[in-house]
Amino acid sequence: LALFCTFGLPCCTWSLLSFATTMSAAEVQVADPQCAPMQCDPRVAQVESISTEMQQRASATRSTFKRPAVWVMAFGWSLALCAGFVNAVAFRSWGVFVSHVTGDTTSIGMHIEGYHAGRVDFFPLGLSVAILSSFLCGAFLCGMLIDKNQVHFGGKSFYGIALVGNATLLVVSILVPRHQLSACFAAMACGLQNAMCTSHFGAIVRTTHVTGTITDIGSTTGRMAMIFLRKGFRLSNLNVVERAEVAVDARKLLVLLPMWLSYLVGTVLGAYLETVFDIYALLLPAFVTLSVGLVYMFFRQ
Repeated sequence: LALFCTFGLPCCTWSLLSFATTMSAAEVQVADPQCAPMQCDPRVAQVESISTEMQQRASATRSTFKRPAVWVMAFGWSLALCAGFVNAVAFRSWGVFVSHVTGDTTSIGMHIEGYHAGRVDFFPLGLSVAILSSFLCGAFLCGMLIDKNQVHFGGKSFYGIALVGNATLLVVSILVPRHQLSACFAAMACGLQNAMCTSHFGAIVRTTHVTGTITDIGSTTGRMAMIFLRKGFRLSNLNVVERAEVAVDARKLLVLLPMWLSYLVGTVLGAYLETVFDIYALLLPAFVTLSVGLVYMFFRQ
């Protein structure tokens, strides 16, 4: 009896007090929300305030990215496939890449250094400058045709004309006899296409190269992995803000991963068809962009 009074009674009292406090808090949470603030437990009010703040943060996080419509994503994926196709055919036919200009910029810098070191070779330098300038010119033309940096079909955006122009440039690159000039026209077509869809609902989208896409995939999956790592890889341990962050990153991956995969599939198709049709394989992406452009122009009327 003495041991119970000394140890057991305080333990039971503490347990009952804790249970009562928990039940009281639960009752306050489900009580009438119009109750007077003076009648509410301050601790419960603080918990509710924190919960409301977290809900607001979660809502703000979810609003930072809205996944595009399926048809918009399909449009971007088809452009990425065409770009990979064109780049593979261009390298097989002319020995240069035309869908991005990072290598050309590097080549320009290296040849400038070679000029000062006595290694004068103007032809590769001129070719790199010409391809870079052609890509820039294509993006410039897109900026003149499309007045917004987001996919905005309808209104005054001349997406149909831009797509038809892309197809025309690809056809011209086939007909031009000189390989260097052909590569320039193909690079101009890629610049025009790449500027067509640069940003959409917070996700940077580049359709003619995948360096940024792979970077975004890596950083996004890294953020998701760190959130799960902090919570022991258990979804039930995530709070509402962390769940919102994971959901936003997952929606971004649904845009980025198919974009990279489409570009990869395009390069594979381009490599296979170039061995059969040679440079005339470029007629396939030209036909795709021309068809989409004409359909858009028809329905826009």
